[in-house]
Parts: sequence; structure tokens; C-alpha cells
Amino acid sequence: MNLRQAKRSKARIRIALQGPSGSGKTYSALLLAFGLTGDWKKIAVIDTENQSADLYSELGQYYVLSLNEPYTPKRYGEAILLCEASGIECIIIDSITHEWNGKGGCLEMHEQITSAMRVPNSFTAWASVTPQHQAFIDSILKSKCHVISTIRSKTEYVLTERNGKQVPQKVGMAPITRDGFEFEVTLSFDIDAEHHAFISKDRTGLFTGKPKFQITPETGKTILDWCNEGEDMVETVRALVNGSITIDELNALYRKYPELSENLVSEFARRKQELQEISHLLNGSAARGGNGYGTATN
Repeated sequence: MNLRQAKRSKARIRIALQGPSGSGKTYSALLLAFGLTGDWKKIAVIDTENQSADLYSELGQYYVLSLNEPYTPKRYGEAILLCEASGIECIIIDSITHEWNGKGGCLEMHEQITSAMRVPNSFTAWASVTPQHQAFIDSILKSKCHVISTIRSKTEYVLTERNGKQVPQKVGMAPITRDGFEFEVTLSFDIDAEHHAFISKDRTGLFTGKPKFQITPETGKTILDWCNEGEDMVETVRALVNGSITIDELNALYRKYPELSENLVSEFARRKQELQEISHLLNGSAARGGNGYGTATN
């Protein structure tokens, strides 16, 4: 445990766009992504919507990764890793709904596991599916890219009494994914049939209390400015790595910032080798073994 003062770091944004069919989720996501990157070639769409991402190719030279069934959480995670390895700065997942209720998605996986049990137990079956779904969520949260997730939604109604009669009243749009995804993102927008967006969750404070609007690249630029206001934690941790004077201190630093350590693995390895060489000079014996940070040093 470590008690520290609160401070905001420079961030990669996590955005959810939810809406019914035809509301413009894909188009809005592309405009947001361009505002965040300023370069169409830094944008990739993981497309599960029958190549709908290609419909807007006139906007710019962004990349498309067509993801077909089975829509398992693992395949989504592999697609995200491929985008990261390709130098992409903003990933659009269009949509995450298939991971939940598409062919090969979590609901189908759960049904298959339950059916295969000698004594079917729905609750027990989730013990196999939930970790896979959580791994997919973690791949979004830990990504070094901006991530925009689109979500299919359905309109929900409730019966209310009006003039002595029960009449349906629209109460909102329900996202088609596992409950709780909204808790994981920084911004969540609902998009209606007229392509207007209104905020349903806002950790930035940029859109709270504002009327509905249409998303443009300027929206993405506004969000990017907010992302860049914080402290650059990569540079901060790099300085701490270079200032470490013992291997124990270096190891503690590596464990303290797991979300940054992967980006700085070569820095950790270099500093550990330097400390081992210092220890050798002082003690007259070399410390042997790997660097412990994912790469080997000779």
C-alpha cells in the first residue's frame, strides 16, 4: 500500500459511444479519433459490423481490421495488440456488442458450458466465462492507445399511467453488453436517431450540463487537450528509474507502475545492469541472471 497525493497524469482516453442502428456511431467515432490524433493513418477500426467502417473511406486513409466470428474475448484482445504493434494511436472497436452476444461471444460461450455440464449450473458456468471477459476489458484499459468503443443499444420503455390508462414511456437506451462497462470508461455518449450526442458519464467535466450536440473533430481535439493537461508520468518514472540506487528500489518501482513498466522495460533493464556492474566493482563478484523485466541481458 502506498499513500500519495492525488495528481492527474497525461492520459489515453477511453470513450464509449452507444446508440441504436443508424445513429451514426461509426462515423462519430471516426471524427473523434481524427480530432484525437490529427492523422488518419494513426487510426484503426476493429470492425465487426459487416465492413461498415469502409463506408466512410472518403474521410481519410485510416486502417480497418475486419473481425469475423467467432467473436471471443481473446480474438478482440489479439486485434487490439495487433493495432498497438502497428503504431496505431487511436483504436475504434466497432462494436464491443459482439463480444458479449455475438456468435462465439460470452453469452454463447456460457450457454455451451452450461449445456455440457452433467448437472447444468448457470452460476458455475460464469466462472469460466467471466475471466475471459475481464481480460478483454483489461486489454482496453491497459492499451497504450486511445480507445473508442461503440455499443449497440436498444430503446427501453416502461408503462406509466396517464389519464387513467397505461401507456409506454421511453426511458432511455440500454447498451447491449455486460452491465458495468460504463464504469470502465472516462466518457460515455448516447447518440440518438438524429445523430445528436449527449453525455451519460463524464469524468473530464468537459460536457457535463451541456445540451446535446453533434460530434465533430473539434470534440476530439477538446478531449485531447484535457488528456495532455496532466503530468507526463512516463518521463516521471523514467527519471525515477535513472535515479534508483539499489536493485530492490528498482524492483519496487517496477511493481508500483505496472501500466508504465511495459513501455519502459528497456530502461529498467539498462539500469539494473548498471547497478549489477556497480555491485560487481564494489563487491568483487558479478550478480548473475536475467534482468527480470521481460528481456535478458548478457
